[in-house]
Parts: sequence; structure tokens; C-alpha cells
Amino acid sequence: MTTLLARNATVLVTMDGARREIPGGGLFARDGRIEAVGPSETLPATADTVIDLSGHVVMPGLVNCHHHLDQTLTRNLPAAQNTNLFRWLKAHYLIWAARTPEASRTSTLVGLAELALSGCTTAFDHAYVFRNGCKVDDQIAAAREIGMRFMVSRGSMSLGQSRGGLPPDSCVEQEDDILADSERVIGAYHDPNPGSMLQIALAPCSPFSVSAELMRESAAIARRHKVKLHTHLAETVDEERYTLERFGKRPVAYMEELGWLGDDVWFAHAVHVDDHEIGCFAGAGVGVCHCPSSNMRLASGIAPVMKYRRAGVKVGLGVDGSASNDGNHMLGEVRQAMLLARLQISLRPPEGPDTELSTSDPSRDAEWMTARQALELGTLGGASVLGRSDIGALAPGMCADFFAVKLDDVGFAGGLSDPVAASVFCAPARANWTVVNGHPVVANGAITTIDLPAIVAEHNRHAARLAALSE
Repeated sequence: MTTLLARNATVLVTMDGARREIPGGGLFARDGRIEAVGPSETLPATADTVIDLSGHVVMPGLVNCHHHLDQTLTRNLPAAQNTNLFRWLKAHYLIWAARTPEASRTSTLVGLAELALSGCTTAFDHAYVFRNGCKVDDQIAAAREIGMRFMVSRGSMSLGQSRGGLPPDSCVEQEDDILADSERVIGAYHDPNPGSMLQIALAPCSPFSVSAELMRESAAIARRHKVKLHTHLAETVDEERYTLERFGKRPVAYMEELGWLGDDVWFAHAVHVDDHEIGCFAGAGVGVCHCPSSNMRLASGIAPVMKYRRAGVKVGLGVDGSASNDGNHMLGEVRQAMLLARLQISLRPPEGPDTELSTSDPSRDAEWMTARQALELGTLGGASVLGRSDIGALAPGMCADFFAVKLDDVGFAGGLSDPVAASVFCAPARANWTVVNGHPVVANGAITTIDLPAIVAEHNRHAARLAALSE
């Protein structure tokens, strides 16, 4: 049995039921589970590992609900720098199909390392191009190597261009093969128990890259094995146009027809939805992963996050693919979510007969996302979306997943009257400590579990090979 003591934080943010913030706080954990949280003087005096967090803000580990770690190989691709989603995808499909298992390993390690350095302790990944020898197993092995809590999907594409889909036929799989491998991956890896370090979801890619039959069959398998379901939905106006022309329905109505509105489902993006559809999500218990940087990068739009919150929809955050964001900074994504929600206020008229845009009216104060609300999206919100009740907060019985930001960083200078809010308002900082399941993955600002410079160098060799294919 191993124990961990973290103590003397300037402030410890619990995100517990009372949303306590404890000056001089700390926590004590045994075998990856928190036993006590409180003022440091109330905790045991010793442990196998003791971390002095004087001068730090400590927060629950951030939860990334949507990512494509393999896309770290193709970030900043010149052919896709200034395009919207459909053109961006067409620039990438064949390149992604040419990656190798070795490239997949390094991209997973690089992406997870960057996430850990930004305070993320749990990451979900959605790979969906497998016509290249790559398997979900490659990513699972890499996540174990670095020590991150991981949820990974057996993603899929089956609807090529010859059948009316967006991806080239050479990039899609046969549906029988997809379904068989979905069964295999769940049986081999899914751990449903509290404290699990690895869980599986099924994730047909999108309405424009899989068939209705695959959506239905994937849902049947997932529900038989009690794993969650995920897909991209309502990300762009182009997608809405596609489903209207092909199925005669908006994206949400199409999902409802397929049996994909339920509390075991979460959608990435969900930007282009109306009030009725928000109500459908809330009523069915559907979750949403908001990806603010990606939505801005591809000019997809602004998801109605505050409306989701008011309606009771579960909302978490994701960095999305590193090629549609070009970074893996979860604390930065928390900040972007707050700022983008504030921008949306100026784009929406106030209610009532006077439609003049005004952000100064006190009656609109509830529309302003606060720093703490944004942090909640990145912690408890993400945990709820992934169906986890054992992460997202620092309290007895919860997993010992947390990160600490050092307050003497130049980016915080002058902002320490409210250190918790400073962690969101000020320029996104690196985590000085990131602890997963009671084990430091980041210590004193450096990754502890892998030789990161060597991995980055190898990763860049793989990325250069792939980039040459686009020239």
C-alpha cells in the first residue's frame, strides 16, 4: 500500500458538494484514493510521498472529453490552415490513413504529455481511421506507459464517397470488421469499476462518415456491454445541410431516429442546436463536449454552453484534435470556454422588446460565465459527461487526481487577489505538478514517466514523413 500527502497549498479547490476552497489546504491518499481533504494541519504528518505545495493553487485534475491524439502528427498542416471542417477533413484523411502503429504510439505519448503538463489527468480519445495496421491497442499501451487515466473509443468510418459519405473509400472499413473489433476491444480492456484507469466507448465518427446501420449496431453492442457511445454532431452548418438533404432531418432528429439520445451518449461540439433540441438533450440525459478552440479555428460557430447549463445538460470540455486546435492545453481550453461564452453575450440580443445589444445591463449578469463555472466544466462537468462519479473533485473516496499551478509565475504577477480566478483569467500556465491515481506524472514542471525529448524527436520524424504526403 502506498500513501501520498500533498500539503500547504495557498488554496485547494475541492469542487466538492459545498465547492469549498481551502486556504493552506492539502489531501492525504492511499493507493490512489483520497482519504482526507482539509487544512494541512489536520492531515497525517507523513506519507510515502510528500509534496509541499506552498505557493500553489491545487485543483481537481482536468477531464478532456474529446480528442484525436493521432492528429498531433498533422497539426499546422499548410493545406488545412485556412479551411472549414469539410475541406479540412479532405486535406487530412489520406494522411491519417498512412500513419503507422509506431507513429500512433508517439503521437499518443506527445498529446498525453502535453495534456498532463496543462493539468489534465483523464483523457478520452476518438481514433477512427484504421486501414493502416493501427489499432486502439497502440494508444492503450501508450497511455499506460505515461500513466494517464484513459478512456478510448473504438471509433469507425464505413461510409465512403462512393456511398455518399465524405471520406475516400480507401479510408473506411467494412462494417462487420468494425463491429467484431468493437466486441474484441471491449472484452479485452474495458474496466467499469470505480477507480478504473481504462474504459472503452464506441464512437462511429459522424453522420457523414458512417451508415445508419452501423450507428444502430454500435449502440446495440455498447448497451449490451454497458459502455458509452460518442460521435460528432451538429458541428457545422455543412453537416446540418448534409443530414437535411440525405435524411430529411436535422442532426439531432436523425440521432433520435437511430436511438442515440440517451444518458449513455455524449456528442462532440453540438454547436448548431435550437432550444427544442437542447430540451431533448436535457430530457434524455445526453452529454455534450464543448471544444471552443477547435470551433473557433475552423469557424464552426459557438456552442450555446450557458443555455445548456441552464437546461441541465451535462457539459464538459475537450481540446479536440491537435490538428484542429494545434495544441493540447486543457487549462487553456477552460479559459477559452469562459471567453467564448462572454463573446456570445454580445452576439445575442437581450430578451424583451428592446433588442439593442447591451452587455452592461445588470439583468444579463447571469449570462457571464465565471472563472469558477469554467473550471467546473473542466472538472466535474467532464466527469459527468464520461459517466464517472469518482473523478472531478477532491473529496474522501475520490481518485487522487489533481494538479497544481505555481503562483510565482510571471503570468500571475498582479493577479493574486483571487488566485483561483487567476488560474483561468491569466495566460494559461503549465502545471507544476500533475498527479494521477496518486502518482506524479508531472513533478516540478517536468514529465516523470517517459523520456519526453526522445519521444518528441521520434514523433517529429513520423510527422515529417506524413507531411511530405500532402506536398
